Order: sequence, then C-alpha cells, then structure tokens
Amino acid sequence: MTLEVVPQAPILRQADIDKEIAELREAYGPNPPRQAQRHYPPYRSSLTRHPNQPLFEIRDPEAVELTGPVFGASDVTELASDLTRQHTGEPLGERMTVSGRVVDRQGRPVRGQLIEIWQANASGRYAHQREQHPAPLDPNFTGYGRCLTDDEGHYRFTTIKPGPYPWANHLNAWRPAHIHFSIFGTAFTQRLITQMYFPGDPLFPYDPIFNSIPDERARQRLIAAYDHDLTEPEFSLGFRWDIVLDGPAATWIEDGK
Repeated sequence: MTLEVVPQAPILRQADIDKEIAELREAYGPNPPRQAQRHYPPYRSSLTRHPNQPLFEIRDPEAVELTGPVFGASDVTELASDLTRQHTGEPLGERMTVSGRVVDRQGRPVRGQLIEIWQANASGRYAHQREQHPAPLDPNFTGYGRCLTDDEGHYRFTTIKPGPYPWANHLNAWRPAHIHFSIFGTAFTQRLITQMYFPGDPLFPYDPIFNSIPDERARQRLIAAYDHDLTEPEFSLGFRWDIVLDGPAATWIEDGK
C-alpha cells in the first residue's frame, strides 16, 4: 500500500504579493481604473468571493424592503455616535473625532443618511466571536456606532483609533488601521460600504486590499486628513473625511459601483 502525497500550495510571502501588485500596476498603464477590481489576485479571497454571474433586476424593490430591518430617527441617539461612552469605563487608546460630509457629484449635501461604522480596538482586535487575533479585547469598547447626516450632509463620530491587525492573505500580512463605513441611502437595498484610512500609514504599500484600487488618486480619497480645528483640547485628535457618492471624484465603494 502506498500513500498518496498531496502537494501543498507554496507559502505566499510579502515579496510575492509585492511583485503581483507591481505587475498589475504596469499592466493597467497610464489610465488605471478608478474603482477596486473585484478579481484581484494579490487579494486572494477576491478570486472566490466576487460574483461570477450577471446581476439580475429586482422587479419589486418594495417587497425586499418588507423583509429588511427598519429604523427611524428616534432609533439613532447621540450615544450611538460616541463609541467611547457606550460602556461603564473609558476604552483604551487614542481618542479621536471623525467628521465629514456626504455629498453627490455636484457637492450637494446628502441629508438624513444612516451612517454606520465598525472597527477594531486599539490593539487591532474586533469584538466578534470569530475573531482569532490573539490581541486583548477591551471590555469598554465594542467598536460599532451610527449616526444620521444633518441638513448639510455632516456626520460626526467620537471613537478610538484602531490598531493594525494580521490577516491570512499571505505570510506576515497586516492590514493598515482603518474604519469601515456603511451608508444606507434612502433604503436598505441601496447600502454602500467602504473603508477610511489614516495618513502616513507605513502598511499602505503592502496591503492588497488598499492596492486593489489601481488609481493612486482614488486610493488617496480613502485617507482621512488630520484637522486641527476639529481637534478638541485635552480630549481628542480630529480627522476629516468626506464621502462623494458618485461622479469622477467618487469615494471607492466595496461593491465597485
């Protein structure tokens, strides 16, 4: 009796991912796409997770809404937008204020939009049962918040700067610090999801998710700007990040639209 030897896939290292990213940038040429590529080999799970079949039209959107969650303005309180006040104690980490506007391609404010955020804690760990990163949980930080944009399209969150964390894309892969944003539009079927990053992060060149957006200018639109006027004395640093929903200056959205 002989045992069949099953060949193992080679271990991917950062140098392998860097080479793939560089080759794709060269292939895109001087006019790279502005939106993220759903099939992006350096981001390994994108090869199996993106849709392979054409989209189909929902003939009765109102029927879909009947089975979705429902919220009203009274469900979104001031406490919901302050992630540092949702528990009995103070969370660990660098407190910060994140604010900006949601606008359309003409710069007009998008009012009354439900914005949700979720993020890792200061140690780079999510408060989720499937989280495997052996960093400490913070009992005073859940990492989730929500608010509604005002009449001028403004939103505002108080939170803690998230830490970077490892993920299993390749050997020694680390994600830059980021906050996930969800914008719901006028219905839950219009939900858009993106990520906000922080200036000067040294992990940008190594991250295949960030680099799945071929256009450098589009990638830069995902990075918040430090705002000293938004910074509060003895309390928090301020970061400003605007979201443009459509047009040439649109913020990257995860579904590629």
